[in-house]
Amino acid sequence: MATINKIMRAFTREGARGKRFTPEMELRRALLNCLLWENQFYEDGVAIADRIKALVPKVEPARVAELAIAARETMKLRHAPLLRHATHRGLVADTLARVIQRPDEMTELLAIYWADALGPQQQRKRQPVSAQIKKGLARALTRFDAYQLAKYDRDGAVRIKDVLFLVHAKPKDAAQEKVWKQLIDGELASPDTWEVSLSSGKDKRETFERLIAEKRLGGLALLRNLRLMQKAEVPRRTIADAIEAMRTDRILPYRFITAARYAPDFEPELEAAMLKSVKDYARLDGRTRLLIDVSGSMFTPLSAQSEMTRAEAACGLAILAREVCDEVEIFTFSNEVVKLPPRRGFALRDAIIGSQPHGGTYLGKAVTEIDRKGDRLIVFTDEQSHDQVPAPRGRGYMVNAASYQHGVGHGPWTRVDGFSEAVIAWIAASEATAH
Repeated sequence: MATINKIMRAFTREGARGKRFTPEMELRRALLNCLLWENQFYEDGVAIADRIKALVPKVEPARVAELAIAARETMKLRHAPLLRHATHRGLVADTLARVIQRPDEMTELLAIYWADALGPQQQRKRQPVSAQIKKGLARALTRFDAYQLAKYDRDGAVRIKDVLFLVHAKPKDAAQEKVWKQLIDGELASPDTWEVSLSSGKDKRETFERLIAEKRLGGLALLRNLRLMQKAEVPRRTIADAIEAMRTDRILPYRFITAARYAPDFEPELEAAMLKSVKDYARLDGRTRLLIDVSGSMFTPLSAQSEMTRAEAACGLAILAREVCDEVEIFTFSNEVVKLPPRRGFALRDAIIGSQPHGGTYLGKAVTEIDRKGDRLIVFTDEQSHDQVPAPRGRGYMVNAASYQHGVGHGPWTRVDGFSEAVIAWIAASEATAH
């Protein structure tokens, strides 16, 4: 019995006794925080992707489909939902038709599918594509117009016309049939995107002003180009109005923090845009304590192309959570526990990041020190605690911001995975429903 118990034990990467999750819970943890193939502090991206693939056949097919849809639509992740498994054939077509929202996601799916299927001796031989995947891709294809197809028809191992040839999709009308022929013949008109416009050599200020006026600069493109617009001397009022009018429903909270880092002059407008996402959420009544992990493992970049860290992603969630709390106290933890002033917006981010050195992960110590009976405790962490974590004395939420296999917080802790504002929506809505 002792040997069996030893085998079944689970530990965090810092050595604390962790929780061994069911395959479905483990898949949820791995998927909803996963920027596919991007390394995290304790695990490389390939290992995480391999674990997702190994877990999928162990979970009931309908639940896998629901998780893939949640990852794409609620958590706003583009690549991880495309990583599926051949054993769940029955729901593949319906799920793919829903999670594919851009034409280049079709080509990315096939690239992933063929890369997974190839062994070391099959590098030049593509695996036949299943009928369900073909059906899902065919349905997705009919949703895209000429502008979208032209915008995302890029050079690569798989082109959009390759998808069209592969799945034998039927156009929904004569106009779409004409567009598909133009795609095959390479005759689609160049799309009027900000990338094409800015590379054409035209005056950048004039180009940005036109794109904003015609509403051709999407929210994420607007955030990415703030510094370039300032350099081009686009009027401040024009940029501020564009930020105020932008759609935020597909933008993760940490994107605003990134934008503010590179365009600090627009912090007030960016902060207001970020907070729009929680303005209609239910309030969290009573006293809430927010506890944010600032240990070293939280400060690796989210992706190879990004300087953003999981700590800053956690800051984004803490900023939003602070807005729906009636009474709030805010703490960070690493080796020590530090209480912060209850600031709002980006001022809270600054206070969190600069609160203490980024060392060990003593979550158990922090919970023991600050948790109080009757309070609500919300922890934002990667869960890789060095010490044991006690049960919460009131309502306790463990918001996991990483994809690691094992975590802490057993018994009455409520677990939430992901780093979109949907995490805060879920907590608020679940308590409102409970009442």
